This record gives sequence, C-alpha cells and structure tokens, in this order.
Amino acid sequence: MLLTTLLAVWIIAISVWPLARLFLEALAPGQTGAPLGLMAEVLSARSTGRAFWNTLGASAASVAISAGLGVTLALLTGLFQLRGRIAMTFLILSPLLIPSQTMALAWIELTGATSPILGPLGLAPPPGRTNPIYSGAGIALLMGIEHMPLVFIATRAALRAVPGDLIEAARIVGASRRVILVRVLLPLAAPAALAGSVLAFAAAVGNFGIPALLGIPGRFPMLTTQIYQRLNGFGPSVAGQVAVLALLLVALALGALALRKLILLRLSAPLPAGAPTVPLDAGALRPVLEAGVWAVLLLIAVLPMLALLATAFSPALGVRLSGNSATLANFADVMRNPAAMRAIGNSLRLSLLAALICSIVALPFAFLAVVQKSRAVRVLDWLVDAPWVVPGTVVALAMILAFLRPLPLIGSLYGSFAILLLAYLARFLPLILRPVLAAAESAEPALDEAARILGAPIWRRIILILAPGVLPAMSAGALVLVMTAVNELTLSSLLWSSGNETIGVMIFALQYEGNSPAAAAMAVLSVGLVLSITLALDRLAGWLPPGTLPWRE
Repeated sequence: MLLTTLLAVWIIAISVWPLARLFLEALAPGQTGAPLGLMAEVLSARSTGRAFWNTLGASAASVAISAGLGVTLALLTGLFQLRGRIAMTFLILSPLLIPSQTMALAWIELTGATSPILGPLGLAPPPGRTNPIYSGAGIALLMGIEHMPLVFIATRAALRAVPGDLIEAARIVGASRRVILVRVLLPLAAPAALAGSVLAFAAAVGNFGIPALLGIPGRFPMLTTQIYQRLNGFGPSVAGQVAVLALLLVALALGALALRKLILLRLSAPLPAGAPTVPLDAGALRPVLEAGVWAVLLLIAVLPMLALLATAFSPALGVRLSGNSATLANFADVMRNPAAMRAIGNSLRLSLLAALICSIVALPFAFLAVVQKSRAVRVLDWLVDAPWVVPGTVVALAMILAFLRPLPLIGSLYGSFAILLLAYLARFLPLILRPVLAAAESAEPALDEAARILGAPIWRRIILILAPGVLPAMSAGALVLVMTAVNELTLSSLLWSSGNETIGVMIFALQYEGNSPAAAAMAVLSVGLVLSITLALDRLAGWLPPGTLPWRE
C-alpha cells in the first residue's frame, strides 16, 4: 500500500498536476471577466488562425510524404530479396536517431547557396536568393522524412504478420507477383499503414525543431513556434494565452491518436497463425529495385548529413571544401566555448539522471502492475503516457505553470536545472516503463509466488526475482531514453536558462545567430554521441527479445 501511494504521488506530481494546471489556466476568464473569455480572445486572434492553419496544412502535407515513402520502402525491403536489407533498414530508420534541429540544419546546408554538395554541381540557388527550404513546403518535406519511419515500422510489421500460407495459396492458383501485391498484401497492410500515417500526423503537429529553424526565418508561423516566440518575448506573463494555443495542439494530437485507435479497431483483421512470409524473388528487377532504394536513401539520409559534415569542416561559409581548406577549427571553437561544453555536460547529466530515476520507478511499477495486478497502478499506467502523448511544447508549458510559483521549502523551480529534469522524467518515463512492463508480463509467475510463500519481503522480490528478468529490456529502454533525451530541444527551448543550456538549445542558438559552421560542428558532435549510444544498444541485441531493435532483422 505504501509503495502504491508513493508511485501515485510521483505520477500525479510530475505528470497529472502540471497538465491539469495548464488546462485550468486556459479556461480562465478574459479581461472582461466573461467565462472562457481568455480562450475566446486567443482563438479569435488573426495570428492564432494563421498558425493553426499553417500547422494543419504542413502536417497534412508531411503525412502524404511520410506515407508515400514509408509504405514504398516497407514493401520493397519487406517483400523482396534485396541485398543489404539490414543496412537499408538502418538508414530508413535513421531519421528517428537524428534530432529535428540537426536534420533541419543538415538540409539548410544542403539546399543553400553555399551548399558544399550542390554548389560544385551547379545546382545550388544563386547567392542572395532565399534558401527554398525556408518555407511551408520545406517544413512539410522535412517533417515528412523525419516521421516516415513511423509509417515504415507499422507497414513492415503488418507485412511480417501475413502468413506465408496465403502467399503460397495465391501462387498455387497462378497469381503473379503484381496480383499478390495488389490483391493480398496491400489490403492486409493498409490499416497498419493508415494508422502509422495518423501517428505521423500527431508527431508532426507537435514538432518544434524543424518549424523553429525553418519557419521562424521563413516567416511561416506554426503553433509550436508561436508558443515559443510569445514566451520568449513576454515571459510567464502570457502563460494563459499560450496555454490556449497548447490546448489546440493537444486537441489535434489527441484527435489523431483517437482516429488511429478507431482505424486499428475497425479495419484491422485478425490473421491465422502460419509460417512467416518468405520474401519474393525480384528476378531481373532486383538491381533496379536496389538502385531505386539506395537512390532514395542517398537523397533523404546521406547527402544532408554529408553537407552538414562538410560545413563543419569548412573554414567559412562559401569557401569550397577541399583537402587544403578542411579544418578542425569549428570543432575547436565549440570545445573552447564554455556554454557549448556546459550544454554537453548538462544534456548528459539530464539524460543519464532521467534514465536512472525512470528505471528506479519502472521496477516497482511493473511489480505492482503485473505481479500483484494492482488496479490503482493500472489506472496510473494510463496517466503515465499523458506527457508522452501530448506535444513536448505542451509539457514544457505545463511545467512552467506548475512550478513557477514558490513551493514550500523549495521555492520556484522556474529557470532551474530541476525543472528541466522533472520535464524529462515526465516526458520519457514511458520509454523505459513500456519495455519493462512487457518483459514482466512474460516472466514466470511461479518464481515470485515461491518467494512470497517463503516470506520474502516485497523489496527482495523486486530486486532478486523481477529485476534480473527485466534487466535487458530496462537497459535497452534506458539507452533509448538517453539517445532521445541527449539531443532534446522541444522541452529545453522553453525551460532552459543561463547555465542550464542543452545541446539542442546550443545548436539552435548558434544557427539562429548566423554561426552555421559552429552549429554544424556542434550538430556533428551530437550525432556522433547518438551513434555511439546506438552501437552500444546494438551490442545488447543478443540479450533482447526479437523486435526490440527495429533495424535488426
């Protein structure tokens, strides 16, 4: 009972109360004292309408790109015997590993007038012309690429679930590869692809990094950037107004997630168990299909990062990179920059502390939810996902409203390292809790029952019985959390203060002040850090349940 109470207090304090405080702020009366007056004032403003429709339009356009790329790549890599499928899959999923602000910066360098890739080919825009990526179309393109893996993963999983017996039956009756694809596989994978597309829309609505780096200089406001600019310009005094904007984001995201659940319930069909689907032989088309996949991956995953890398090694913007001009000066400048080094240290501390604390919370949570089947903890399980489901901008604003006023014995947490940590703990707890719960569900219940009969206390049953079984899943979740949090920008952009900078904030700030080479160098360092964590996670593949690492076959 005590353990359940402590978990309830923790979840309510960092997840439920801040979001509830946000909703209460948005429902406040306006200047005239009319009920819901503040909401009416903000929603009727012309700037709100423009940001809302820009958000809706760019997100919808990005979904078309995500769906087209994700479904096509899933079909090609999932159905045909293509060489190098593991490498292809890793590059397809790479947008999940690259932070939004780094991806935006890479495309800025690729498509700008000083592009180290397009410039030598004569394809870069002429000097003085605005980079075409600074537009609503550019935002939609990049968000579409970033969220494409969500559609790819859903479609690929649906294709793998198709029993091989169905394919074999179609072959026996003389169906061609085209007929099998169009009449059998696509109808079965369509609900999952549609659900993944809706999930991509929800992610696009809450995206901040890409709209911030492209939309602010391109004068294309979206809801997330409008919240950032208002808070950045006027501070907590406009918290009520931006809370209304945050509710718009929540409504769009929750509407999309509700639609996704409806699609899965109404359109998905249960499939009989059977042998897994054997990839089809592409025959003479295999070289063409392989070339097509590699060409797409070269464009969306490789060339932008090469442009970013080239900018990081360039002595100055506009100077063509060569063996003689390449320099490490930008990296040296970053290393000598106290704020940059402080940002790296802060990001590592925040991500590691969040991983440690969330792991400590996840163990007793899984024990109470799975082993003891506590109804109260099952209810808490629903509440845990709230800060992950709603956009990060909303979570950051909720933290400001909840912890702006001084707390007993603590004071105000606004502008402190602690508020950043609390936001990370609330936002990223599901990344560890979900795999730990899944691992606990598959554990042998007789072991805990035997320990209980022998009189072992709860803490010993958690540490000695449950923990060893869920340790691989918890380790993988912790590494995913660190990999996600170390380059986080959405929360940090609203919660950071002098001395509490993060890597994402520094990349954004360096690019915003016009120091592209230093921003590129900082971004390259951050990508290297994420790839190092990814390699460490890949080393755990042998101890993890199948499917934990999506780039592994």
